[in-house]
Amino acid sequence: MDFMNRVAPELKQGVAELPPLHLPGDLDSARGYIQYPAEKSEHVRITERSLSVAGSYQMLVRIYEPAQRNENALPALLWTHGGGYVLGHPSGDDALCESFVIAANCVVVSPDYRLAPEHPFPAAIEDSYAALVWLADINNDLNVDLARIAVGGASAGGGLAAALALMARDKGGPVLCFQMPLYPMIDDRNDTLSSHEITHSSVWNRANNLAAWEMYLGGPAGGDTSPYAAPSRADNLSDLPPAYTCVGQLDPFRDETIEYVTRLAQAGVDVEFHLYPGGYHGFEHAVPTAGISRRAREDYINAMARALNP
Repeated sequence: MDFMNRVAPELKQGVAELPPLHLPGDLDSARGYIQYPAEKSEHVRITERSLSVAGSYQMLVRIYEPAQRNENALPALLWTHGGGYVLGHPSGDDALCESFVIAANCVVVSPDYRLAPEHPFPAAIEDSYAALVWLADINNDLNVDLARIAVGGASAGGGLAAALALMARDKGGPVLCFQMPLYPMIDDRNDTLSSHEITHSSVWNRANNLAAWEMYLGGPAGGDTSPYAAPSRADNLSDLPPAYTCVGQLDPFRDETIEYVTRLAQAGVDVEFHLYPGGYHGFEHAVPTAGISRRAREDYINAMARALNP
């Protein structure tokens, strides 16, 4: 059965409306694609700050918090945007980050980490970790509860979230209470069945994934890759925070996500996992009104709210 016949009926329109993407040739045009901002919630205040990274680079972080908050310390989420490590900006996830703030009564910080190929690994994870350290600094005026800090992201952002959980464990902090790497981009080897299976031009597919990994790693993938670049490479997944993840059945990341979930569970890490039949990569954003999309989004937003407010 071909790809389109396997797509959930309510999601097929989204495939037809997605512009084809062929990396690396379409990188500049994709970066220039203008997304009109979502209507802002009156219940969330959005501000920006500039952080000094590695002594010289000034990185923007986007901050979301309740518009009417009291003096109580709030839980916090470090959210890393997706885009194959080569695309994206924190503002593209404004509506989602606002939803986390409203559902979990939390602060969300999203870094504008450096993108490949101009800035290959380890730039993105170093930037993201610097933002996490800053988030957990009691002197940053965010007034967050240091016992309730989570990391999350989708696609490449999910890969960074998984890498952050590993890095925070290995560096001795900041202490994380939860991780949410949604349909994460975590394996540069691209040798799973689902990696070979998904080749449709209008969704994130094998060709784009191979190109993005090569740009991110600064050369051909599949070598001696750091687990902070590709968390599937980590030998030890013990002592990581509880996790939530999901993936569509027609996502090239399906099998690497399932394998990672299995290894987390075997390492003693509590993990909740959802597989959505007929769903392709990022389907809940492509067709947000579809029932399966609403269910997927509500599932992970509610999971974050529960984790930050136990």
